Amino acid sequence: MRPKQPREVVAPTGPVTVESGVTVRDFSQALGIPMGEIIKILMALGQMRTATQSLADDEVELVATELKREITIKHLADEEDTEPETFEDAEDQLAPRPPVVTIMGHVDHGKTTLLDAIRETSVVETEAGGITQHIGAYQVEHNGRRITFLDTPGHEAFTAMRARGAKVTDIAVLVVAADDGVMPQTRESISHARAADVPIVVAINKIDVAESDPNRVRGELAAEGLQPEDWGGNTQFSEVSAKQGTNLDDLLEKVLLVADLELEGLRANPNTEASGPIIESRLDVGRGPVATMLIHRGTLHVGDAIVAGDGWGKVRALYNYRGEKIKEARPGDPVEILGFDRPPPAGELGRVVENERRARELANVRGDRLRREQLAQQRPGGVSLERLFEQMQAGAVQDLNLVVKGDVDGSVEAVVSELSKIQHPEVRVAVIHQGVGGITENDVMLASASNAMIVGFNVRPNAEARTLAERESVEIRPYRVIYDLTNDIEQALVGMLRPVEQEETLGEAQVRALFKVSRLGTIAGCMVTSGVIRRGARVRVVRDGTVIQESTISQLKRFKDDAREVSEGFECGILLDGFNDVKEGDVLECYVTRQVERTDLSEVAPTPAATA
Repeated sequence: MRPKQPREVVAPTGPVTVESGVTVRDFSQALGIPMGEIIKILMALGQMRTATQSLADDEVELVATELKREITIKHLADEEDTEPETFEDAEDQLAPRPPVVTIMGHVDHGKTTLLDAIRETSVVETEAGGITQHIGAYQVEHNGRRITFLDTPGHEAFTAMRARGAKVTDIAVLVVAADDGVMPQTRESISHARAADVPIVVAINKIDVAESDPNRVRGELAAEGLQPEDWGGNTQFSEVSAKQGTNLDDLLEKVLLVADLELEGLRANPNTEASGPIIESRLDVGRGPVATMLIHRGTLHVGDAIVAGDGWGKVRALYNYRGEKIKEARPGDPVEILGFDRPPPAGELGRVVENERRARELANVRGDRLRREQLAQQRPGGVSLERLFEQMQAGAVQDLNLVVKGDVDGSVEAVVSELSKIQHPEVRVAVIHQGVGGITENDVMLASASNAMIVGFNVRPNAEARTLAERESVEIRPYRVIYDLTNDIEQALVGMLRPVEQEETLGEAQVRALFKVSRLGTIAGCMVTSGVIRRGARVRVVRDGTVIQESTISQLKRFKDDAREVSEGFECGILLDGFNDVKEGDVLECYVTRQVERTDLSEVAPTPAATA
């Protein structure tokens, strides 16, 4: 048998691009460097890796720096799973489609109330804390034309969801309260709309309120670059009252006007395979995985094979925004899809493929990459010496392990994003698992094994999970409002903080005379100049302004009697524990230290150098 010849490794020239979570073997092939050399570099950095293990991004960068190679890391989230562009279709294949409008703006400025008034149906009461926590998609008709509305959340926790809403929309309706004016999330919404390059129609809401000042709002928005048309600009403004239902027709007219003038007639090919973004997904107890998709192109039929991210399936049923069962969905239609094997990630492109086998293949490839990235990101850092030194200085970091479950994918993403913002050098939040659906026995067992707590957002544990949690002493906390969740987690982290030592000065005494006692040592005859001197307290010996010794008062006498403490203006005799080199004129500073519990995450324990 002929001996196997080693394959020659050819090193490419120029920059190299690798996927996040790349394995050692694939990284070796991309760089054209033998695997053994990469493993040797990782070992020198204190990281043991085998050929099939994923590398964290910082490990990849450090190896590339060591080899003096230029590297680009490609993340799954940064890639666009592109759908065929409209201009690829022949002119005679295109048909008009309804404009997709996103309602955006600051929290509590009336976005959901406005949409509710337009649709003349009630969704406001279903939202906890007055905050919209899911992206909803609805259609309305005006003058015989359809308009598709996306309702995006206004709370800052849902910035990612709002950004996703802006990416799939044609027109953004910016809702600004006439009594509040421009607020931080108003500016965020403007930025998202501009980043997505979509025209903005401004709805000045709450004009029925006594404190309303629409002209002030116009001035504030003009300063943000949205010049009203009646002031010589090109932005459509409409003054409305969602509560009273005032001027809603005017707002819809201006939305259609912008669609006709600035977007020059929205058209798409309805006679091809369907594609479009997944707006939201959730796990329904009775129906299984449910995904909301906005059809951008093509027509989606019951029975089509579909893939979105790492989810795939065959369309078993379609429902329109009213909850009615339909057989097909055309461009511009929001539709609920039943048939996915799992809730697909919100924001992914859903598309119809030739058969279920192809859909499964595409989903598996995407899922493998996603798992590699997550595995690499979950591995504890610490490759750099700087980080290692910081951890040594700060002491061991305590983790609050969490299992996060939510009713929809976007909410889980928002919760995890908010939790990641809670930063402290001594304690941190570690989300060991996140998922969509109710809290199950598997979640409880994972939490028990990981010493974790379970937080549920708009979901509850089933009876079996609740019983198991009681038996395993696993805490389950359900929430409906995101800021309640983050506040409780912050308080839990505060409880994990080590108490800080606070020093309290008791008093000072000046050494006036020295007495040598053979069996005890040197007793300092002192005058208490301030406060009190207390037996057993800590004491600093200060000579010429410099601390020369720290000790403890082992004996305190008033004349010949033992004393517990001596007050200002009285004389006393002091014997220090283990220190006899006291001189006349020395000052003895008496103090005690107390352990004080911290009440806020902003409090950081002082370093030893700071307290010395």
